[in-house]
Amino acid sequence: MSAVRERAVPRNARHHRPRADGRPPAARRAARERGGPWPYLLVAPAVLGMLYLLVYPLARAVLISFQDFRLRQLIMGDAKFVGFANYRTLLTDPRFWTVVRRTFLFMAVNVVLIMVIGLLVALMTQRLGRLWRVAVLSSLVLAWAMPVVAATTVFQWLFHSEFGVVNWALTSLGFGSFERYPWFAHGTAAFAILALLVVWQSVPFAAITLYSALTTVPAELHESARIDGAGAFRVLRSVTLPMIRPIVMLVLCLEVIWTFKAFVQIWVMTRGGPGDATTILPVYAVQTALSSQRYDLGSAASMVTVVLMSGVLALYLRQMFRQEDEL
Repeated sequence: MSAVRERAVPRNARHHRPRADGRPPAARRAARERGGPWPYLLVAPAVLGMLYLLVYPLARAVLISFQDFRLRQLIMGDAKFVGFANYRTLLTDPRFWTVVRRTFLFMAVNVVLIMVIGLLVALMTQRLGRLWRVAVLSSLVLAWAMPVVAATTVFQWLFHSEFGVVNWALTSLGFGSFERYPWFAHGTAAFAILALLVVWQSVPFAAITLYSALTTVPAELHESARIDGAGAFRVLRSVTLPMIRPIVMLVLCLEVIWTFKAFVQIWVMTRGGPGDATTILPVYAVQTALSSQRYDLGSAASMVTVVLMSGVLALYLRQMFRQEDEL
């Protein structure tokens, strides 16, 4: 009788009986594919490293900004909390607000030049032949890959008052007033050289990214616009830019961040001088922390810099999302 019952049960049903855990085969396969805790254990070192390198310094700077933290406290470790006293000292300093205005001016000049020149280079590259396109893109990549300190040193040599190529070229062209002209002794000239350096370093990224976005625009849209009688500028304004607007806004936000925190170029070339002509917020924070050994005020300046930069980015992102909703 038992043999008859076994023969009555299909062979496939005997092989697919649920196990003692009560889970169907599909659930057991999904559990095996998830691998249990191993994926999390493999990712944990990277996450912990990121937290240590990014979150911990930020939290430490926030803590120091609320303490009386000078050289003695750095050595003895007996810092006391003073609340918002450091921020009050900072925000009532007229020099601080002068530096804030200069920072926004520096950012605006650089971002506008970077976006305009980057877009023009991207449009030019799109219209070149294959050989010239490869040459231009390769040159952009090489310029982008140049280390910041090396590029800053090259610019220092170019504008050297006695041995600089720029003074030699201008003097050779008949501008005798530029013989041994001390570029870095004049605030406006030093500001312009730093802006030129930042633009030269940032245009390759903007141009390559915008060129990649331009290649995604269908050629049929341009042809239709030209058939309707639109000129080159109208095609760019009404067809090309709306199609690549998300990439443009992304590049714009990144350039705002990079120019807002431009520290290495200024510190290597002028250290914020002459006077305060090239001092922006990151340089001001380091000067306050190192020259006066007021690490608390330097941390407070850094936190204000983060807040201001976050506010600027929030405005850009809000505008970007609003434009996307209108589309």
